[in-house]
Amino acid sequence: MRRATMLLLGLALAGCSATPGHVGQGGAVSTPAPDEGAGMAPASTPGATNPAVTQDSIHQSICVQGWTATVRPPASYTDRLKAQQMAALGLTGPASAYEEDHRVPLEAGGSPTSAMNLWPEPWDGPRGAHRKDAIENRVHAAICAGRMTLAQGQAVFQGDWWTAVVP
Repeated sequence: MRRATMLLLGLALAGCSATPGHVGQGGAVSTPAPDEGAGMAPASTPGATNPAVTQDSIHQSICVQGWTATVRPPASYTDRLKAQQMAALGLTGPASAYEEDHRVPLEAGGSPTSAMNLWPEPWDGPRGAHRKDAIENRVHAAICAGRMTLAQGQAVFQGDWWTAVVP
């Protein structure tokens, strides 16, 4: 039943548009061109944010060292979701080749447990998890230093994060 619900949700979301964005120089947000390359989150994963994290609360949440550990879901949850999503997406290979990643990272106020924010991302490649992790760290630092708003940081990951220019 849970898998069927996820598949239906994914199909419904495929017809909906998320609010993708790209933060360029000067912090302006623009909408990216669509791209279907490896490492792209599927349409069923548009990203979801954590309502407890707001611009006013970032210095009591995401900007506190160690805060993400307090909201990160357990591996038992993400491993089960990754297996379901890999099957639904037709991904082959070992599960260890993928990270169940947050589209909008916890460090930028992403939802910890929403299936709309978690997806099996390849570890390697120009759009893989290793590259995204470095961008997540830069965006987090920019948000906490006031060079980027929380909304701008979140928009990076709802768009073409691999080309983001982070102030």
